[in-house]
Amino acid sequence: MANLRTALVLGGGGARAAYQVGVLLAIRELRGESTENPFPILCGTSAGAVNVATLACNAGNFRAAVDALAEVWRNMHAGHIYRADPIGVAASGGRWLAALLLGWAIGRSPRSLLDNRPLRKLLTQRLDFRNIERSIRKGRLYAVSITASGYTTGDGISFFQAHPEVGTWRRTQRAGCRAALSVDHLMASSAIPFLFPAVHLNREYCGDGSMRQLAPISPAIHLGAEKILIVGVGQPNDLAQRQSSRTYPTLAQIAGHALSSIFLDSLAVDVERMERINRTLSKIPDDLSATGEIPLRPLRSLIITPSERLDYLAARHVDALPVAVRTLLRGLGATHRRGGVLTSYLLFEGSYTGALIDLGYKDAMARRFEVEDFLAS
Repeated sequence: MANLRTALVLGGGGARAAYQVGVLLAIRELRGESTENPFPILCGTSAGAVNVATLACNAGNFRAAVDALAEVWRNMHAGHIYRADPIGVAASGGRWLAALLLGWAIGRSPRSLLDNRPLRKLLTQRLDFRNIERSIRKGRLYAVSITASGYTTGDGISFFQAHPEVGTWRRTQRAGCRAALSVDHLMASSAIPFLFPAVHLNREYCGDGSMRQLAPISPAIHLGAEKILIVGVGQPNDLAQRQSSRTYPTLAQIAGHALSSIFLDSLAVDVERMERINRTLSKIPDDLSATGEIPLRPLRSLIITPSERLDYLAARHVDALPVAVRTLLRGLGATHRRGGVLTSYLLFEGSYTGALIDLGYKDAMARRFEVEDFLAS
């Protein structure tokens, strides 16, 4: 198998995950007519897990898998992910209002703000998880992992399907659990807190895998990766605004800040940690490292992140949302630039996701020589 130890890591980010598809389109083009899967190790979390599962279920033809992803994301509508019709939004809002006013009498609280059963239907129609085991047996895949977060234990659980030689693992607040992957694992991994309902897995209810994910790159390392391509959906620090403000933050700003902490911050920290360990290992003499007494190995990595602020991009496309959803977000202050971060996660509409795909493709092609060298070495 070519590139036996090459891994692809796709993190969470809601609608922002369309950016990852643009990067994959560039890789597909750079590889010419080859249909071979260049990433035998696939690791995904939240919306990134959906992209990873699509690649895994179609590992026999990488080009076709990427094309299928692009077709879905370019034609995306909010109604494909959650109920966005006026009745559905009103019903969800009514349940929350009733819980706030009459919770003492009702005796139970609503499970989520939005109804994401349309997403389950879409995934069930599109993905055949039986193909994962077939691809592993045929050598097209080595391992696939989908990470969710347990609400009872607080652990980040990486459910994986892999070659028999791969073992489970346990670290502080994170574990690797062998499982036959299914739609339930994707629904749990992408269950954004408050917005989407948790799913019962492995004896507990699980939610979005980005929650309390202390080491997003860890699953790829445990599965044996030596090279890791990481596609992030946050912006580099030099794009972040650093200015004072005396305006009290809107609910959308607070919610967007919380979601960014869940989806983006831990990945940036883990990448920094990996690079620091690599620098340390590079200073160890060869004769000492050859003894095998140091249980660490250098990892080659390539990180691709957006060159533009995605919250600003989302603000330009907010009118594409259904009226009911746009009204709800406007009440939270999410339809203005200051609240654009929240919108950037929930704007599952083709005009925005298509723009993200185009940006991902552009950013990857701008670094084509790095990408080609990474895949070829």
